Amino acid sequence: MKYQIYTLPNGIRLVHKQIKNEVAHCGLIINTGTRDEMDGESGIAHFIEHIIFKGTKKRKAYHILNRIENVGGDLNAYTTKEETCIYASFLKNYYDRSLELFSDIVINSVFPVKEIEKEKDVVIDEINSYKDSPSEEIYDEFEEMIFHDHPLENNILGTPEKVKKIKREKVLNFIKRNYTGGRIVISSVGDISFARLIKMTEKYFSDVSENNNSFNRSVIKKYKPIYRSIDKNTYLSHCCIGNIAYRRKDPKRIPLILLNNILGGPGMNSRLNLAVREKYGLTYTIESIYQPYSDTGIFAIYLGTDTDYLDKTIKLIKSEMTKLKEKKLGVMQLHIAKRQLRGQHALSMESPLNEMFLMGKSILRINKVNTIQEIYRKIEDVTAEELMNIANEVFDSTMQSILIYKARG
Repeated sequence: MKYQIYTLPNGIRLVHKQIKNEVAHCGLIINTGTRDEMDGESGIAHFIEHIIFKGTKKRKAYHILNRIENVGGDLNAYTTKEETCIYASFLKNYYDRSLELFSDIVINSVFPVKEIEKEKDVVIDEINSYKDSPSEEIYDEFEEMIFHDHPLENNILGTPEKVKKIKREKVLNFIKRNYTGGRIVISSVGDISFARLIKMTEKYFSDVSENNNSFNRSVIKKYKPIYRSIDKNTYLSHCCIGNIAYRRKDPKRIPLILLNNILGGPGMNSRLNLAVREKYGLTYTIESIYQPYSDTGIFAIYLGTDTDYLDKTIKLIKSEMTKLKEKKLGVMQLHIAKRQLRGQHALSMESPLNEMFLMGKSILRINKVNTIQEIYRKIEDVTAEELMNIANEVFDSTMQSILIYKARG
């Protein structure tokens, strides 16, 4: 079944894939996130993800949560640097119930002051919980280093000090400015006809403000590599090594995804895993990450190891990057790498929930959904020369930033 797309008069885009399944998945994806916060709004995009469930003009928090969960469904939300998503999984008979609830939350939330003050403590607890997880905290701080003096450096959760300063008026202003028709996509995977789904969305979302004026995101002007080492009261030392990378629409994005997969992707056969963990047993976790954004990106390698092994581990990582810079992949190596990436993508698409997210994000970002055949074709088009050239750009040792959380022991 092909993806079906429709645009409401107010600019909201609807994308749907009809499948024969008892469970349906639907999400409201909004083109706004942490990087769109203005001065005095730090942490507000994520805070809204919490407070938007705390009451509408006709429902209290209890009724919002039970509207989906009382019929066995699951209601949730997340925030990234560039997106906010409210989504639900439910039995296919409850499409109308779910879409009506989404619209009530987005259009009619009242953000009670009492709930705002109470939820601040919850978010601050969430912020502090990350301090108990250095493997997550270090990546946030690494992004702050890479994107210094740019909105992308902002921590998604904010800081306790700034969360305490959030006021109801600021919440309302942020939503009015960002939760508008042209920046909203409704994505659906489930057993419902597209015609019925269109009628439901028009019924419930026609009151969303159109306000489709384009919004400007400040561009990264200059990146300067930084080295920083911080003493921490941890058992292991943690480290991030990386560089600025390609934006989402860059033709080099797919080749870098493939290169990242070869170097330190999720497979146990990644070069870093084989060279550092399997061969020497120096670390439990080592991985590389490529995160593209609308106008830039970040590539990072993360590891956690005993302090005595830290220098050796970093040396091994740099050696593996050098190999990819200096030695072109052979025909069979490239074939195997492409086959692995295709397989991983196919497995991820086995989940209708994952497919719902992918569809919605694709419409939000490029206003189309690439078929699996188109994606595979782009992977197949990658050459060994491209990979080596990209390795020399992204793995350039003179452009790498390093952040270390050094265990005091």
